[in-house]
Amino acid sequence: MLDADEVRNAVPMSAAVDAVREAFLDLAAGRFAVPQRLSFGGGTTLVMSACHTPSSTTVVKTLNLAAGRTPMILGTLVWNTAEGQVVADAVEITTLRTGAVSGVATDLLAPAGASKLALLGTGAQAADQVRAVAAVRPVRHLAVFGRDRSRASAFTARLAAEFPEVTTRVAASAEDAVSDAEVVCCATSSSTPLFAADALPERVHVNAIGSYLPSMRELPAELLATATCVVVDQVEAALEEAGEVIHAVDTGLLGRGELVELGHALREHPAVGGRTVFKSVGLAVQDWAVARLLGAALDRN
Repeated sequence: MLDADEVRNAVPMSAAVDAVREAFLDLAAGRFAVPQRLSFGGGTTLVMSACHTPSSTTVVKTLNLAAGRTPMILGTLVWNTAEGQVVADAVEITTLRTGAVSGVATDLLAPAGASKLALLGTGAQAADQVRAVAAVRPVRHLAVFGRDRSRASAFTARLAAEFPEVTTRVAASAEDAVSDAEVVCCATSSSTPLFAADALPERVHVNAIGSYLPSMRELPAELLATATCVVVDQVEAALEEAGEVIHAVDTGLLGRGELVELGHALREHPAVGGRTVFKSVGLAVQDWAVARLLGAALDRN
């Protein structure tokens, strides 16, 4: 059983971004079988799995979420190959691969020289969002907003120590944080949009990874309706789980056909500019990508 530190030491963020990018290209090419995520107890227990058909390797991940518990999320991942298994802490893999997919989307959709990042949320997923964007863009300015200002201050101080070359600040509000951002990362459990669409600059890329239930919404519908492109990890999953996407489609502000899956966007390199959005609910192919790197690291050792 690889613990969180062993996972982190074996897989640097830059490698995770590259691996997740390749996994989404394989997904678009039809090389994965990915069943819909199972959710029990109102989303308190999640089970995700994927099979990479060319290699006959599979991944199965279980997560248990309990509000008020420390840590809130517990889980285990098992990666299966003909040679054996890798069993690892699923929470660390989840934060790593969720950051990595934002890195992939940012690399595809954000301005090439983007240096101003806004982070909304200070929970378990937040730091890896910064690490992933910094792996693909020259981040020089970071604004952080969290509902608890003292927690946001402590979190921002830890990021400042990790990224001494980045100027950091605690924003007074979500609107303040995004007002001059070139990349925005939303990593919250909010059930209402975090900001109004007109709070954003005219050219900005927005990643939203926090919501995974129809009742959760981080982004305003107006942003999805007016964005240059809206990219999702998988259309079927987004229409089942992403509250902001479901709301925008159900109200007629966004057509299902306007949603672009990340793997296809990577293959087609869509023209970008203006405001772009990436909405992720998380796919097991991301877990598979990081688990494959873990297996390779173990083989080398």
